[in-house]
Formats: sequence, C-alpha cells, structure tokens
Amino acid sequence: MANAVRDQILAVTLDLIGEKGIGGVSNRAIAKAAGVSLGTLTYHFESQEDLLSEALNLFVDDEVARLTAIKERLATTSPLDVEATFEQARIEVEDRANRNGQIAQLELYLHASRAEGLKDAARRCFAAYDQVATSLLEGADLPGSTRYAPLFVALVDGLELRRLAVDAPAIDLSEALDIVRAGIESRSAASEG
Repeated sequence: MANAVRDQILAVTLDLIGEKGIGGVSNRAIAKAAGVSLGTLTYHFESQEDLLSEALNLFVDDEVARLTAIKERLATTSPLDVEATFEQARIEVEDRANRNGQIAQLELYLHASRAEGLKDAARRCFAAYDQVATSLLEGADLPGSTRYAPLFVALVDGLELRRLAVDAPAIDLSEALDIVRAGIESRSAASEG
C-alpha cells in the first residue's frame, strides 16, 4: 500500500510539473492532487528536491525501458528502412499521448542543470536516447554512429521543445533527421575521397 501511495505521489508530481512547471509545484498542491495529506507526502519524501529527484528517476526508468524496447526492435530489423524508421521516430516523439510528461521531462532536464542530485538521472536518460540513436545509425550503415548519436538526440529534443512551445513543428522531424543523415553521409564521402 505504501508503494502505491508513493507511486501515486510521483505520478502526480510529474503531471503537475508538466502542467505548471517546477516553480508552480508545491507540496500542498501535490498532496491535494494525489489525494493524500501533507504529512503523508513529507513522510515519503524528506524534501521537495528528493521528490523531484525521485520523480525524474521514475520517468527515466520508464523511458529507459521504452527506449530499450525500441533499440531491441531496431537490432532485429535488417536491413533497416531508414526513411520508415525516421517516420516511426517522428510518431514516437510527436504522437505520445502524455504531453504533460514530455513537458515535465524538459522541465526536469533544466532543473538538473541547477540541481546536482538530478544530474545522474538526466545522464541516464540521455545515454538511453543516445543508445537508440546509435542503433538507428548503425542500422542505416552510417559511419561514426556513436559520435553522431548525440547530434540526433539534440535535434529531436530541440525540435520537440519548439513543437511543444508553439504547438507546431518548424520542420517535419523525419525530414530533419534525413537531412542530418545526408550531411553525415556527405561528410563521410568527402573525407574518404
């Protein structure tokens, strides 16, 4: 029962962060939304920083599991249809049902830049994204897949941040990924020739 209450508090925290931002989240608001007393909240979490850290870690655990499944699917697909895979990446990113979860993810990344206790969770999440991007690039037979994976991840994050902020993508994500892929191929061909 205690774990269910704790999990409910963490889930509500992520939802509220996505809805109001970290600055707009208070222990009182979390307790009310979770349907628990303030004492129950402080029983489970010593400080709001502990609560934010655990919420990010919960998100990261879920996201790592989701990304690992995607990576494993990519590993079993040979040869990889790059354009179809980029389109699937667009769907995975843009069509996720939990908009508040996506916003909370970005909020917590920014908070990690100011809170040392959150940096490890942010690193784990970025590492999982990098692993998926590496698998995608390896499947596309692109050279330097490990080196360029963070570039793909940064592109996705940047375009997703913009899409969430203005409710419209600046450019189709699958098209943007293909442009970067073409640039890597061109650079590789130039360095070989």
